[in-house]
Amino acid sequence: MGTQTTQVAVLGAGPGGYAAAFYAADLGMQVTLIDEERNPGGVCLYRGCIPSKALLHVAKVMDDARHAHAWGVDFGEPAVDVAKLRSFKQGVVDKLTGGVGHVARLRKVTFLQGRATLTGPHSLTVAGQDGDTDVQFEHCVLATGSCPTRIPSLSLDSPRMLDSTSALELPDVPASLLVVGGGYIGLELGTVYAALGSQVSVVEMTPGLLPGADRDLVNVLHKRLEKLCAAIMVSTKVVKVAEEANGVRVTFDPPAEPVFDRVLVAVGRRPNSDIPGLASTRVKVDARGFIETDAQRRTAEPTIFAIGDVAGEPMLAHKASHEARVAIDAIAGHKAVFEPAAIPAVVFTDPEIAWCGLTEAQAQAEGIAVEIAKFPWGALGRAITIDRPEGLTKLVLEPKTGRVLGVGIAGSGAGELIAEGVLAVEMGATAEDMKLTIHPHPTLSETLMESAEVFFGQSTHVYKPKRK
Repeated sequence: MGTQTTQVAVLGAGPGGYAAAFYAADLGMQVTLIDEERNPGGVCLYRGCIPSKALLHVAKVMDDARHAHAWGVDFGEPAVDVAKLRSFKQGVVDKLTGGVGHVARLRKVTFLQGRATLTGPHSLTVAGQDGDTDVQFEHCVLATGSCPTRIPSLSLDSPRMLDSTSALELPDVPASLLVVGGGYIGLELGTVYAALGSQVSVVEMTPGLLPGADRDLVNVLHKRLEKLCAAIMVSTKVVKVAEEANGVRVTFDPPAEPVFDRVLVAVGRRPNSDIPGLASTRVKVDARGFIETDAQRRTAEPTIFAIGDVAGEPMLAHKASHEARVAIDAIAGHKAVFEPAAIPAVVFTDPEIAWCGLTEAQAQAEGIAVEIAKFPWGALGRAITIDRPEGLTKLVLEPKTGRVLGVGIAGSGAGELIAEGVLAVEMGATAEDMKLTIHPHPTLSETLMESAEVFFGQSTHVYKPKRK
């Protein structure tokens, strides 16, 4: 309680905020980290990336168990103990958030639990359970994250209506679930509930799932979801929801009015830029609610920086963590700028979809000449051995030089494979570099090497002569 002084104050302790605080401490700065939770972690650890991936892992194990009869192994239908599953998921969250809290103490970062209000370009007040603390700072990093987008027409005060946060609490396994939104959040959570036994339907207002991702990658996932889900409705709008005695009646356009036990609304996220006291500074917020920053993530107020979801898209934890280092380096007086050539995106469904750099769709929209080299997983030994041949790996290449501009992967473990593509784009690697890099056999990583060989018409396992 009382007044504290610090060199760097960080508002929000998610993957951006605690990365900023820890790096600043490593550079010898005095740091105060502020968050409403008991330990650092943010949405990612408490209500996002981590609990959802724990549940997705369980969903994959269940799916593998069901599919194992095709290999001559029968486990029987998996039985789900929802309470125990919920406990496992919470245990993962508690272990990681507690671990981050311990690391904060080892680094001698001052952690204040409470809600912060900015009172000027060098000061803020934290309202905690035991009273208020005034903090005077030299620099401040805003890392307040984002929250689920709410649509007024779909607002219904009912426990039958879920968002990404409440869906992760696993209130039950509904007989039927409608997922509103065919983006990565809706598809990941829909996959979990489908594996647990719900009849899942997905509705997306655009013509296809995962808007923004290349269609050939999405098609790999779409085909599998058609077997997993009760229905996938694209180019369809939800007009109205109304609770009835036995569920939620949903009105669609084109016209239909089915009833679902629960409805999960997952139509994106919005930045938490409504920070108390922000008006006492010169920080500017754009029309979409993002805090405006320069290439060092400095706001219009020279002493205040903003990183992560609150500072713009893509809203990804690893992008926030990278921005954190840029902002702290700038505060430390080092030469630093946020200008990544590739930020990877991963959809953790089964199969996974991952991409980085320039997409084929983006190249077409911007009139950028590219050559596409694809390798189908059906020609890959490792994919056949794990009975997952439906994948695809593609390189987006500069035609004359073969420089790797982008990489896309759809298939089992795509999220683990995409990092090689990110490095290739960042280092300015060429298709020849990837072709000449010896990859271990038999692995899924070979698809990157063989995709590069396709560019030259020399793929060992795919006969596709290079066009002349």
